[in-house]
Amino acid sequence: MSEILDIFLVSVRDGFLQVSAFVAVTVLLFSYVQYRTGGRLIAAIEDHERAQPLIGALMGLTPGCGGAIVMMPLYVRGSISFGTVVATLVATAGDSVFVIIALAPEAGLYAYAAALVAGTLFGYAIDRFGLGVGRVDAAVSEVSRATSTAAHRVPTGSGVHHYEEAAVADVEEAADGGEAVSREATGALWHLSNAALWGWWLAAAAGLVIGIAFLARGAPEIALSLGTNFAGAFTVVGLVGTTLSFYLYFVGRHHLGHGAIGEAEDTFENARETLLHAAMETSFVTVWVIAAYLLYEYGIVFTGIDVAAAAAAAGVLAPIGGALIGVIPGCGPQIVLATAYAEGAIPFSALTANAISQDGDALFPLLAIDKTAAIVASIYTTIPALIVGVGLHLLYGPMFGFGVL
Repeated sequence: MSEILDIFLVSVRDGFLQVSAFVAVTVLLFSYVQYRTGGRLIAAIEDHERAQPLIGALMGLTPGCGGAIVMMPLYVRGSISFGTVVATLVATAGDSVFVIIALAPEAGLYAYAAALVAGTLFGYAIDRFGLGVGRVDAAVSEVSRATSTAAHRVPTGSGVHHYEEAAVADVEEAADGGEAVSREATGALWHLSNAALWGWWLAAAAGLVIGIAFLARGAPEIALSLGTNFAGAFTVVGLVGTTLSFYLYFVGRHHLGHGAIGEAEDTFENARETLLHAAMETSFVTVWVIAAYLLYEYGIVFTGIDVAAAAAAAGVLAPIGGALIGVIPGCGPQIVLATAYAEGAIPFSALTANAISQDGDALFPLLAIDKTAAIVASIYTTIPALIVGVGLHLLYGPMFGFGVL
């Protein structure tokens, strides 16, 4: 029991200080860029048709899924080509890029550079030669008609993000159940959530300083401690930061919109909204990183399996598996895989295949707008992932731990 508790506390602590504090800075910078560019970026994309696959790949490569999400409604409007959609999704970095930036930046540089090149080339090839897209589209349409089911649709251009969508769903469910939230309770939770937001940013700022000092010391093992020394500060800030991250993700997100539950929007109109978006995005990453840490550590303890040895024994199946995991929409599974790479559990070829194959949250709005196009695009993002991932594995071997700090 002592070992299980220690694993839990260390994972909770390290996840925030080794990943989340650095993620917060990256997301905040990207949010500021979104605010500064405004609508000028969309107009530029529409005006430069020949450059669209390259622009789409660059948009997909931006940290998180925001850049890729922007591109999806443009396809339905007829402003960009299908090749541009595929280029965007191939290069999409998703939220897993934050984990790689924090824990294995050199590996991330090469993996996402490969995704950028593959996305750009494949996008232009689809626009120029077709590559059988029409036949795949027809086949998917036929299957879709045979197995069509009702699905929840997110309105085009709604800007709904992962934490907001869940909040809206929860509110709708509560309304359907006839539940009512009193004004007093809502107000109290808003004040509590607002305090948690600013407390989270204080923890993130302190965590960034401590995290940099930790790396400067050579990333040594830090004992769990509640003293006044470095280990004590490391432990306290890490635990507090993760606790506030979980609160913001599971509770605070329902109350930190524009004064109403579940109505937060990524508008970036002022400093508070920009900070709110960055905190929510980072909290989402934190939850999945902690889950990945615990899954990996407890998996080893309870099963005794050497994950790295199993991945090495899998051989060329490792990058194939990485590519197939990337087919799963959303960022959660990809964060788990990125964390596993940082732990030395999977090879670089699998990480690269996943980086190319994954579509992140960008696939959700496309699924809502044009389900057939989304499925076809997902199929076409898997092809370069398999080619590059398997090619890397055959040329350079598995390369465990490449570029990990």
